[in-house]
Amino acid sequence: MTDKISKTDEEWRAQLSAEQYQVTRCKGTERPFTGHHLDRKEDGTYTCSCCGAKLFHSSDKFDSGSGWPSFVRMGHSENITTRTDTSHGMVRIEVECARCDAHLGHVFEDGPAPTGQRYCINSLSLDFEKD
Repeated sequence: MTDKISKTDEEWRAQLSAEQYQVTRCKGTERPFTGHHLDRKEDGTYTCSCCGAKLFHSSDKFDSGSGWPSFVRMGHSENITTRTDTSHGMVRIEVECARCDAHLGHVFEDGPAPTGQRYCINSLSLDFEKD
C-alpha cells in the first residue's frame, strides 16, 4: 500500500459525485443491477474511485446474480481491509480501501471455487484500467 490518504468531508464532496460520496464515504449501497461495472467484460484492473489504489483483477470477476460486481478474491490484498459491520441488524464483513478508507462493499462466504468467497462491490466505488 502506498501512503494513507486523509481528506476532509468537504474535499471528498468536491472530488466525488453525490452518489459516489454516499456510497464510499457514508457506507451506502447502490441499487442492484444499476452499476456501470456490473456487465464489464474487458481485461484490466479495478481501482478505488476515491484514491486510485489497485483493488481487483478482472480475471477474478464473476456473475453472482446479486446485482453488483462480484470477485472471488482480492486482487491486491495490501490495498484492501475488512472489518465487522453490524449495521442494519446483520453481521457482515465490510470491505474497505486500505489507502483512503472508502467503503467498497461486503464479502460473503457463498462464492465459487477456488476461494468460496464473494466480494460484492459497488460500481460507484470502482474505476477501471484496461490492460
